[in-house]
Amino acid sequence: MNRPETIEETAAQVTAAGGRGIAVAVDHLVPDEARRLVERIAAEADGRLDVLVNDIWGGDSLTRWGVPFWEHSLEDGLRLLRVALETHLITSWHAAPLLVARRRGLVVEVTDGAGAGYRGSLFYDLAKAGTIRLALGQAEELRPHGVTAVAVTPGFLRSEAMLDHFEVTADTWRDAVARDPHFAYSETPAYVGRAVAALAADPGVARWSGQALASWQLAKVYGFADADGTRPDWGRYFEEVVEGGGPPRGDYR
Repeated sequence: MNRPETIEETAAQVTAAGGRGIAVAVDHLVPDEARRLVERIAAEADGRLDVLVNDIWGGDSLTRWGVPFWEHSLEDGLRLLRVALETHLITSWHAAPLLVARRRGLVVEVTDGAGAGYRGSLFYDLAKAGTIRLALGQAEELRPHGVTAVAVTPGFLRSEAMLDHFEVTADTWRDAVARDPHFAYSETPAYVGRAVAALAADPGVARWSGQALASWQLAKVYGFADADGTRPDWGRYFEEVVEGGGPPRGDYR
């Protein structure tokens, strides 16, 4: 996606947060590269893998909005499906045996939207709905081995790319609300990250197996908040204001 951020910077953020971040360049469309990654994990962690988060994307520039699917670039649409779905499947195929061997663990498929509603572009919709289906299928086959699989969606994500789109920063993001009032109820990547962390720490996580979950939903269950201490409820806001067409009712944060 030609973003300026690097995997080394991400690893450094992991370490700064108290973990041990290790940056490894992998093309997840290449099975041998995914295999080598999993082999390295197995070798360096004594075969232990607790959580696999499939959040591979890169389809923003491949998606065209406001056109019927037959006017969408077929090449871009098929590429979008490959980077959004094949990458996840290839990675899970190689990593699942580590989880199965320990008879525990969690697979998280990150998607966009937990409901069945259409997402506005056929190829994009197939990619995101397909990710939910990947979670369901993995859950069915991993459940007998003690492993849980779920799909998780953020709300209106205040990603680096979205901040750039509105020409604001993480500190000045509220300046963009004048351009898009919906942005007032956006969330940082930390919010969905904390949702995944809460699931991973839950000894009863199997009760969620196969489901499509949301950051705002899990915040209510597990009691975590976004980086600024708020709990954005994009689901309720979207239903009442974006889809419902009415004015905001109450506090969605």
